[in-house]
Parts: sequence; C-alpha cells; structure tokens
Amino acid sequence: MQASLFLIPVTLGETDHRRVLPEYNREVIRQIKHFVVENIRTARRFLKKTDPAIVIDDLTFYELNKHTTPEQVTAYLTPLSKGESVGVISEAGCPAIADPGADIVSMAQRKKYQVVPLVGPSSILMGLMASGFNGQSFAFLGYLPIEGNERTLAIKKLESRIYTEHQTQIFIETPYRNNKLAEELIRTCRPSTKLCIACNISCADEYIHTRALSEWKGKLPDMHKKPTIFLLYK
Repeated sequence: MQASLFLIPVTLGETDHRRVLPEYNREVIRQIKHFVVENIRTARRFLKKTDPAIVIDDLTFYELNKHTTPEQVTAYLTPLSKGESVGVISEAGCPAIADPGADIVSMAQRKKYQVVPLVGPSSILMGLMASGFNGQSFAFLGYLPIEGNERTLAIKKLESRIYTEHQTQIFIETPYRNNKLAEELIRTCRPSTKLCIACNISCADEYIHTRALSEWKGKLPDMHKKPTIFLLYK
C-alpha cells in the first residue's frame, strides 16, 4: 500500500459499521499505525468496533481540533515522509467536511503527499438525496449565526437564493438548539418554502421528512440533542 493520508469515514451514530462502511475500509485501517483524530477516546472505540483484533496500544494518535497549531499539523504528517500511512478520523461522518480534518488535508496537498478519501456516510449528501430537493445546485452553509438579528438576516438571504438561484440550502445547528432553529425558520420564511428535517441519518430511529413550513407549524419532531441536517428549497 502506497504511503498516503487516508480519510476514514465513521458511522453517524450507533450504527453497525457493516451497514455503512465497505470492507475495504477495514483492510486499509488494519495497515495504519498513525491516526489524526478529533477525539482520541471515540477514535479508539471506533477502531476497536471496526476490528476487535486491532491492538490499540500499538497505534499512535494525534489530536486535531481548533487549538492545534499549524506546526503541530505539519508534525502529524511526519510518518508520511518515512513511508508510513496516516489515517484521519472525524467524530462522525466524513473527515474534512464541516470538520477540522480539512487543515491536515490542505497541508498534505501542499506537501504533495497522496490523499485518499475512503467511501462512507455523509449526512449532508444523504439528507440531500432523501429530501427531494435540487441536487444539481446546492450549498452547505455550516452553522448559521447565533445572534437574533444576524441569524434572521442570514435565513432571509439563503431563502432568497432558493428562489433566485434555484439552489438548495443546507445547514446544521448545535444539537441542543435544533428545535429553536426550526421554529425560527417557520417564523421567518415563506409558508410555502419547503423544509426537510433529516435527523439521526442511518440510525435505527432515522427521521427524514420534507414538508412546507406551513405544514411543520405545531408539528415539529423533538430534535433536542439529535444530530440533524436542515435543508430548504421551494
């Protein structure tokens, strides 16, 4: 196996990895001894579930988060210069998508190391697939502003793009504020604008429904502390 930076997707929740991850991923994981991770504890748990035969104490973990310096990121790539592969593991879904893993991928590209994205679940794409919205033109906006007036303006702006550019708008919220965001969308947007709520994607209690905002009024599901993707379209 050529020494590469492997981007290793993980499950989106307590889902059997065999449902969403190909066997090839396990084959790659078994050959890697260095992992850049968002959280060492959850990364260890994921690897052990993927293959119980993995000896965790034989592995080296490097933590990557908002506090990691550029110098540390560069150092994490040192094994590649010695012909050893490095794996990148996010907290959920695909590394480098709404995730600090993008920093180490950018550094690897600058240094001309091989970067290999592995197949796995992306809540953004899976939510879009199931929404019935425009999959030819869409934008993922990450988190919307927290402050009231700023958030209202952001919502109105993205709704405008739905009607002027025919573009699906996709965004997320901190799980404990999901319910509040959905209620604000109902108050701010046109009643006819459609909202898809995609919650706990690929899990046993998966919930994905598309309705006009007028239909959601008074009938929102409880999304408190549940990973949720919001999609808006006309």
